[in-house]
Amino acid sequence: MLKRKKSGKCGHGFSLLELMVVVAVIMVLAGVLVPLSVNTIYSVKLHYAAIDVTGLIQSARIQAVRKNTFYPVAQTSLTGGSNGYFVDLSPVPHTGTFASGDPLLSVGSTTVHAGTGSGAPGESNFVSSLNFGFNAGLPTMDARGLPCVISTSALTCSETPGLGFILFLSNQGEFGNANWASVVVSPSGRVQVWSYSGGANGNWAQL
Repeated sequence: MLKRKKSGKCGHGFSLLELMVVVAVIMVLAGVLVPLSVNTIYSVKLHYAAIDVTGLIQSARIQAVRKNTFYPVAQTSLTGGSNGYFVDLSPVPHTGTFASGDPLLSVGSTTVHAGTGSGAPGESNFVSSLNFGFNAGLPTMDARGLPCVISTSALTCSETPGLGFILFLSNQGEFGNANWASVVVSPSGRVQVWSYSGGANGNWAQL
């Protein structure tokens, strides 16, 4: 019985050209996927930072109701130059200085902008969609668990119907793109976290 001769090409590996094509494809994919992966990490970090800020505001609210007074959220500088935020539990009039026992939050490289005018993408439409206005500065919560504004004498904190507080948070990715989130305190004292989907035509969505 005659046997067929095996082709000389059978069993050979990839040619140099084929290997170069595969390597080129891998490099292109890596160039696309690595920036996306890095940006996702920064976006997740911002998401958790916004949740932490929400928890700090809730702490101010709970403590204010429990102690039948008002407590503001204030900013402080931490070791290493990063910013921190704390609930000022000092007696009225509050000192505005962090003291041992005050709930403290480090936001690391996250930038926090209190009030409107942050430069966040789509900010104007987002703010309008909330259907209420905002007090300036960082939130203060009163004995009823509602947002209020500390008086000039710093002895009282007045509620303004229809006004809450808003914070915009952002961080800068490794490749120059910015991620955005927002923490909103409604006039009823409800604290919400919002996130921007990114891009020129992105949307704000509540988390």
